[in-house]
Amino acid sequence: MFLENTVNQKEQFGWIEVICGSMFSGKTEELIRRLKRAQFAKQKVEIFKPAIDVRYDEEMVVSHDSNEIRSTPVPAAANIPILADGCDVVGIDEAQFFDDEIVRICNDLANKGIRVIVAGLDMDFKGNPFGPMPNLMATAEYVTKVHAVCTRTGNLAQYSFRKSANDSLVLLGETDEYEPLSRAAYYKATMREKIKNINVEDPQQIDTNPEASNG
Repeated sequence: MFLENTVNQKEQFGWIEVICGSMFSGKTEELIRRLKRAQFAKQKVEIFKPAIDVRYDEEMVVSHDSNEIRSTPVPAAANIPILADGCDVVGIDEAQFFDDEIVRICNDLANKGIRVIVAGLDMDFKGNPFGPMPNLMATAEYVTKVHAVCTRTGNLAQYSFRKSANDSLVLLGETDEYEPLSRAAYYKATMREKIKNINVEDPQQIDTNPEASNG
């Protein structure tokens, strides 16, 4: 877990906290909780999210449990440093949708003494590391991995299984598009999809007379 007070109070550097996990794991809920605590402590807080994320609201960061906090939508990570000037705490939601520049920007903010709290998916729907998240997790002081509950087994879930046939890497959606699955359930589900998509030739369509075809 992260520490909000460093041992050496003379050190003016900030730090990075990353909250990661699958869909429906409570990442945004935890981000909002930490940011609201900072606001209650009268710290100057700014929250950012990708402009493409308009699922619940164009400006608010909203969790699946309808908890919310006002944010500033930005089209690219490069917009954040100017808007974050003079802040004590910077929150960033859905960090996986930002370009790789977000890693340098988060580190620059932390080096200026700002506490940076980042939330995002650590894996995409194919089970691969998502965008800049691996590098953010590597350079962060504190990483919290949260889990959802598998809809098929009831075990802890860390995978975001896409139920639709859309193969785009970025697809905003909720329970109609995604479900959280455990490793075993995700493996079985992906294998079923692969088998379903195998093209099996109709025996009646196979030419059984090679001489005729050569003629």
